[in-house]
Amino acid sequence: MTDAELRRRAMKVVPGGMYGHLNAALFAPGFPQFFARGEGCRQWDVDGREYIDFMCSWGPVVLGHRHPRVEAAAAEQAALGDCLNGPGPIMVELAELLVDTVPSADWAMFSKNGTDATTQALMVARAATGRTKVLVAHGAYHGADPWCTPSLSGTTPNERADLVEFTYNSLTSLEAAAATVEGDVAAIIVTPFKHDSFEDQELVEPAFARGARALADRLGAALVIDDVRAGFRIDLRGSWEPYGVRPDLTAWSKAMANGYPIAAVTGTDALRGAAQTLYSTGSFWFSAVAMAAAKATIETLRDTGGIGSMERAGTQLREGLYAQAKSHGFVVNQTGPVTIPWLSFDGDADLSVALYWSDACLRHGVYIHPWHNWFMSAAHTEADVTRALEGTDQAFAETRAHFG
Repeated sequence: MTDAELRRRAMKVVPGGMYGHLNAALFAPGFPQFFARGEGCRQWDVDGREYIDFMCSWGPVVLGHRHPRVEAAAAEQAALGDCLNGPGPIMVELAELLVDTVPSADWAMFSKNGTDATTQALMVARAATGRTKVLVAHGAYHGADPWCTPSLSGTTPNERADLVEFTYNSLTSLEAAAATVEGDVAAIIVTPFKHDSFEDQELVEPAFARGARALADRLGAALVIDDVRAGFRIDLRGSWEPYGVRPDLTAWSKAMANGYPIAAVTGTDALRGAAQTLYSTGSFWFSAVAMAAAKATIETLRDTGGIGSMERAGTQLREGLYAQAKSHGFVVNQTGPVTIPWLSFDGDADLSVALYWSDACLRHGVYIHPWHNWFMSAAHTEADVTRALEGTDQAFAETRAHFG
């Protein structure tokens, strides 16, 4: 079955044929919609085309597709049971591992998606403080529930009424936002770096991170780090740990289980009582297979220095792309951590150059994205990046020939 045939069939039974961030209709025509399999740092679409994968399933795959240690742990648990009348022992083991790994974690609660985790973290903050308002950076992505989805379709104004916006990396803006709702701030929620789509990524300024921590303390509010996208690719202990900033609550998902569906909230002892008061649950939240995969993933990253491997591969990719762009006469911006990179073309306001280049990369076996950050995995070797750079170099050449 070809990609084109599957798209035609999907149009009859799925609204629009596809929806959400995986909708390939939003990309250049060459982007595949349906995939057949993955192995290591490669994916194959249903038409049989092979790609070196720099999206890693939009972040969940951190060790490489079908990692043997993770697959073995998942299979061992599946042979015992997955969705049972209650959680398996693996839930306690995974919670213990998170508490041992993350300095700001005294407890853990589990769910399925990043949106579950960010929503649950704010529920804990509101339960603990008895307040309603949440300070959130303008344009930040925290999930797809009505309170945070980028699209207003199907939502009501009331679902956004308790959000107060500030400008990322501006302490002045953050403090001004807090002053507008003085006495009613339940939480400050912030991503570890600014990773909004369609914009160059922006690393956090250490002074902003420390100032956000100090402001939350002064307000008696919870500092919530949304580590859904960045977690386990910057620092296993938490993405702001290198700055000496520890949150009250952290939301995790994506890379947590190397592609198996799971999310978590970790928090401090001070918020344990509030967390106990929540009624927040789901029929599949306690499935044991994903928990076994998560435990194996975190342990493998720890034991093999997986983040260091990603940093080396990401640095090689970044340096190679800079050299290629310059040689073909392009000015590019490469932003974000090297483990979560993105490339944009200077002056490309309508993304026409990025769309053409990313489509050309696909034709040469390299899967990247024109307006969303990419993801490295521990499976990307020096040889893989070298091979990918051969494809991106050809793509730069074709893009220069097309635009003149």
